[in-house]
Amino acid sequence: MIALGTSERGLAAHNSIDRTMQRIEMLVERETEALASRASIDLRESNNGKSQALLELGLAARSLEGVPLDPELVQRLKALRGKLEANRAVLRRHLEAVREIASVVADTIKDREWDGTYSQHAGSSGVQR
Repeated sequence: MIALGTSERGLAAHNSIDRTMQRIEMLVERETEALASRASIDLRESNNGKSQALLELGLAARSLEGVPLDPELVQRLKALRGKLEANRAVLRRHLEAVREIASVVADTIKDREWDGTYSQHAGSSGVQR
């Protein structure tokens, strides 16, 4: 086994991080665009892909310990952070919409099933039955 010097190790780690960041950017951009345009997307699959890529990024980053960080890499990491924040905001809006729809559906089901047999009930519309 050949031991890599600091510069070779840093280059290998940088290349690994670069490939992983490209993958994360592609996954995040695809998911963000799909959610923003209301296109169909498998969120479970998308989340698994992002989680795996972020884990790989963390492992690759560990290999940079003791290696000076390239300013370009630092800028790319900051840009990736911005994309992840935008993705988080879109996901939050999506989840809030899902919760609101689920609440409306649940209230509608309760209102339709209520027959008023045992007590008065104020439906979601506020009208007592």
